[in-house]
Amino acid sequence: MTLNVESSNRDEKAGGTAGFGARLALILIALLWASQLNGLIGLISGNVQSEIAINFHTTQIVWFSQISLLVGTFTSPFVFKYATMYGKKRVLVVITVLGLIGDTIAAVATNYETLLVGRAIAGFYAPSIALVYAMARDVFPRHLVGQASGFLGGGMGVLALGGPFLSGWIIDDFGYRGALWFMVIATAISLLGLLVLVPESPVREPRTRMDWVGGVLVGGGLTAVIYGVGEGADWGWSDGRTLGCIIGGLAAVVAFVVVEGKVAHPMFPISLLGRRRVWATFLVTGLIMGAVFAQGTVLNLLVLMPDIPGLSDGLGWTATKNAWVGAPTSVTMIVVSVFAGSLARRFDSRLLLAIGGALVAVGIALTSQFHYSVGQLMSVGIVSGLGMGLVVALVPIMIIESVSPEEQALGNGAQSKIQGVFQGVFTQIAFVLVARNSKEMQGTAFYNDDSFSNGFLFFAGAVALATLLVPLIPRAKRLDQVEAGQAA
Repeated sequence: MTLNVESSNRDEKAGGTAGFGARLALILIALLWASQLNGLIGLISGNVQSEIAINFHTTQIVWFSQISLLVGTFTSPFVFKYATMYGKKRVLVVITVLGLIGDTIAAVATNYETLLVGRAIAGFYAPSIALVYAMARDVFPRHLVGQASGFLGGGMGVLALGGPFLSGWIIDDFGYRGALWFMVIATAISLLGLLVLVPESPVREPRTRMDWVGGVLVGGGLTAVIYGVGEGADWGWSDGRTLGCIIGGLAAVVAFVVVEGKVAHPMFPISLLGRRRVWATFLVTGLIMGAVFAQGTVLNLLVLMPDIPGLSDGLGWTATKNAWVGAPTSVTMIVVSVFAGSLARRFDSRLLLAIGGALVAVGIALTSQFHYSVGQLMSVGIVSGLGMGLVVALVPIMIIESVSPEEQALGNGAQSKIQGVFQGVFTQIAFVLVARNSKEMQGTAFYNDDSFSNGFLFFAGAVALATLLVPLIPRAKRLDQVEAGQAA
């Protein structure tokens, strides 16, 4: 804590208003790439999933993205705990190496089962974005933490702008195999940037014994719930296997809460979730972001699946055309997110989050009804982009406002886990809705227009519910009042 006060005093004596120099700018770029790598790979996966389904003759394409999420959900408690004890950068490097191994296996896979094995190993990288956000609080001076965090969150807009063009070019010119190899290259670049440019955070917890029981209970329990929801449509919602996974998973989470209150060195301090500002922030942001990421899967199916009268109501666009149509939305996100960090220093972040959530809900609801032409999707995308620019920049900022520096990694990790669970469950529910009236030909499932509309309405309702819950979050210190800049 003394280190923080001294570094803050130095910032104030130096004027406290200096911008990003060359060194901090390079660190920010490296962290931005690491934070958005999951999103980039997820975007490419979403764009290539139609081609994967057709080439590998599978009706289980949902697991192409979901299996990484399941592995990430299970392993993230251990990743975050190790990061607090041994260093965020060190752990980030380890999981990036595992991600690189998994991407390589997927790139050389000749059957769908091997492809899923690679995607599963790559899931170890899933907790990376939470560690990056936590590092931002440690390695930047206090007066730059808000801007850096907002920039990292707004990096989703940069990704949404350039990513579709990049993935479109790769998929259209090199096919699904080229897309899989690009994932390998992107992960290798991230690893190099972390090793060369990013300093280690000095913020540590004492090294204690790992709470393996607690980690298995929470990670395994949440993974079982997601898996049970995903298989419910095939097994039947009253089937013993479905109920066993869901009820058993929830029971494991309850057992985790009980166990954590009794062990000497818990995996996660339950007292942290006992604070209303913390659990309410996690709930609201997890709901919004989980729904936003999950709805992208349905949107990609809509625009990239073929238009076959009587069989498929997809738009049949190329990935490159989809990138051009989504560009105005992405630009809007970038512009808004750039200013969101500064706005959070002047206005209540809860108000900004409510405005963003409302705009996102309206945008997705409009998409459910107006998704038949380039003009329609561009227009409704602007509405969503305004809201998303606020939301993606505010999520890391609101967590900084809610927890102490020592709790930052666990706080980001818990929010990321809750978001991932919502994303996984929402994705599975959406696929159940979309596949309800699907038709199968040569081992591939095709979807009709009503199915797409129902999927979007479901996501709009989830975001609207989260926005209505914003008043649950109590007022806390504003961004310019919190402790930060530990390693400045």
